[in-house]
Amino acid sequence: AVFVTAKSIGAYDAPERVAVYDRSMDIMHPNRHKMIQVALDVVPFHRDDEFRVLDIGAGTGFFVKQCLHDYPRATAVAIDGAPAMRDIALQRLGDAGSRMDYRIGEFRNIRELAQHGGPYDLAVSAYALHHLDAGEKKALVADVLAVLREGGWFLNADVIVGATEALERRFQDLRVAGIVDRAAGKDDRYCDPKTTRASLAAMEASEGDQPLTLDADLKVLRDAGLAGVTVFWMEYREAVTGGHKSG
Repeated sequence: AVFVTAKSIGAYDAPERVAVYDRSMDIMHPNRHKMIQVALDVVPFHRDDEFRVLDIGAGTGFFVKQCLHDYPRATAVAIDGAPAMRDIALQRLGDAGSRMDYRIGEFRNIRELAQHGGPYDLAVSAYALHHLDAGEKKALVADVLAVLREGGWFLNADVIVGATEALERRFQDLRVAGIVDRAAGKDDRYCDPKTTRASLAAMEASEGDQPLTLDADLKVLRDAGLAGVTVFWMEYREAVTGGHKSG
């Protein structure tokens, strides 16, 4: 299986896509700040602890920057398929970038990409794994478990879909209304509900989105071998899920 296709990588590596990435994320996913904080609150580390982090689908470094800020003795390996994201991430991290090794590659090669720098105490991902189907995601999480220490944590902040068609329609209505409100007429893609729906559909098709229901997502994590699987936070189409490696 090809976990992240050339099509989805190309969508994020296009210069115009990277240029508007953070602005678009705040319009579409205002909860991402809360979600990352929840994930970092869950992990049982103290501020001065030394530990190793693996960030899967690191993008522009939004998650890993917060992690390295909260834990100044932590070090990270960040993996993404789009080289242009690395440049933005290094700019974002500033001095903290010296504690991060950013590696370019596909998710299917995660064991090889993560081999040097592990084993890891924490693996995280934000808004990346919904590009995988259930089988691909299970294989990825199993690969992540192979490079985690015993007792290490895996946490994923990502989008999900409603358990029924009616619920998903309602979630989408809330999603579109929120995007239009936050865009406040300053983004032509999100000027009204109709235009917003069309823009979202085009973007999701180009990026190969395949989000799962919450139940399906949790089942994937359990089937991959993760222990203590649960949802730590959820609102509509977004959730923080995860668990730990037995031991």
